[in-house]
Formats: sequence, structure tokens, C-alpha cells
Amino acid sequence: MKLSVSSYSFHSYIKEGKLTQLSAIRKAAELGFEGIEFTDLAPVSGQKPTLEEQLAYAKELRTEAKTCGIEIVAYLIGANLYTGDPQTDAAEVARVKGQVDVAAALGVKLMRHDVCRTERFGDRVLSFDRMLPTIAANAREITEYAASLGIRTCSENHGFIAQDSDRVEKLYHAVAHENYGILVDMGNFACADEDSARAVSRLAPYAIHAHAKDFLIFPYDQKPEEGLRAFQSRGCRWLVGCAVGDGSIPTGQCVAILKKAGYNGWLTIEFEGNGDCVEGIAKGFATLKKYLTE
Repeated sequence: MKLSVSSYSFHSYIKEGKLTQLSAIRKAAELGFEGIEFTDLAPVSGQKPTLEEQLAYAKELRTEAKTCGIEIVAYLIGANLYTGDPQTDAAEVARVKGQVDVAAALGVKLMRHDVCRTERFGDRVLSFDRMLPTIAANAREITEYAASLGIRTCSENHGFIAQDSDRVEKLYHAVAHENYGILVDMGNFACADEDSARAVSRLAPYAIHAHAKDFLIFPYDQKPEEGLRAFQSRGCRWLVGCAVGDGSIPTGQCVAILKKAGYNGWLTIEFEGNGDCVEGIAKGFATLKKYLTE
């Protein structure tokens, strides 16, 4: 496995104007990473770009990465492949295909898209299983288009709804396309109150990309101190992001599980902690290098 970092890990610096997605490339190289991945491209932080602006920015990022001697390994976007309205769903599939074009402009061979955002539709609540056939059909259409450009697509245990390992496994089998795989995020299972080691061991055979992420986990009645960025899991436990190796997620064991399963792709740090993001990223990087040699 080789180590990369998500541009999202630099979110606080980008929000404060200390970095941009472009300058994050050089910072990642300075920290010793061989790769970097990008989430939804935004030439100007906080402003929604046009597809044309994203395509132009992708080429700029690709040139900078080559200059810095670092590889852009993946492109990650949000998506919602089930709304209950076929026309809306078709428009979203078309939008995501446009983002596949952005991935191609970046020069990556891997793209992640989300699959759904809610189970609530007005007064109705739909189960994941009821949404699954539509989600899978739409994901299959996207991956077929991506395959024509030499790009593999994947989905992640992400977004509270499609987060449990059994749901992600069902999605993988429902899409049933050789170009489609799973991004295994070892920290995100905590958002669905699932044991990370058990979940990673279930999904590792299908992994084509992986994230290293860590959280401190607190019971629902022990709210973290004021000032810390914290959020609640689906089961109302409190999660606080931290450097890889500093939290409650068995990240070392998860790395060992991926290795045992034969995964040999990129392992990307996604830092969501408090404090200085560069310090948190660097600390996680040192920890992961140790795990990979054990």
C-alpha cells in the first residue's frame, strides 16, 4: 500500500484561506505523501463552479501535481441516486457522468460517488433495500460510462444511510459490474455504530480504494467539551475527529485486515479532527507508515 491524503483533510486551512486545493498539492508533497485525492473541485472555495470551470481547474491541478512529483489518485464527489422521481434521478446520473469527465481531466483512474442522502420522502420512510434496485441501476449506468474512459467507480460506507457494511455489500452485489468496487473507510463505520474491524473484514475483498480515519467515541450522555467539533452517530454516540492512531477506531488492526485480504492500493488519510490540520495529517502519516511495516 502507498499513502495519500485527501484534499478534504486540509479543509480548515482552505476555509481560512491558508491553502487552496491547488496549493494543497505542494503541501502534501512536502509532508512526504506520494499521492493526493480530491473531493468536489472548487477553484474558489465556497463558490459553486460550472462544469467548464471544474474541467479547466482539473487540468491545472494535474499540471501542478506533475511538477510536484505527486500522483492524483482519485476524485470523490457527493451524489444522490435515489429521489423517488425518475426524471430527477436521470438528471443526477447525467451530472455524475459530467463529473466522470472531470476525473478524466484530472488523469485519475478511480472515482467515488455517493449513492443516497435520506430515507425520508415527505411523510414516507423507505428502507435502503427498497431504494437499492434504483440506486444499483443508476450506479451501473455511471460505471459503464466511466469504463469507456478507463476509470473505475466505487461507493463508500458514507452518509449514514449507505454506511453499514451489510448495506454496502448488498450494493456491490446489486451493481454487479466488474468496473465497480468499494471504497472502505475504516472510520466511517462508527457513524452507523458498527465495529470497524468487523466491518472492514467484511468489505476488504471488494476494496479498490481505502481511507484511514479516526474518531474519539463518547457515549450519548457524555457530550464532548464546548468548542470541539463533534457530531452524533446514527445511534446518538458522540464522535470527535482526531489524528489516525489517536482515537477509538482500531486503525492498526484495520490496516492489517486490508493487508491480509490482499489489498495493495492507495491508503488515504482523511483527517476530520480539531486543531491544526497539517499537524494532525503529519501525525497520522507517521502512524500509518509504522502500521504498514508491522
